[in-house]
Amino acid sequence: MEELSFYDVKSKAKFNTTEYEVREKSGRFFAVAKAPAPATHECWRVLSKAQAEKLKG
Repeated sequence: MEELSFYDVKSKAKFNTTEYEVREKSGRFFAVAKAPAPATHECWRVLSKAQAEKLKG
């Protein structure tokens, strides 16, 4: 899986990961990753439709 950069708004820090899933919500596409430890929340990143298709397939 391709590495993506996420921004964790709770810790105000960027992180890179290859462990995420692509989700569709209300016709928009998002990459969703778990925040780095010790946090337990999810971080969402908006994807274009083309990016989502590429990452899914």
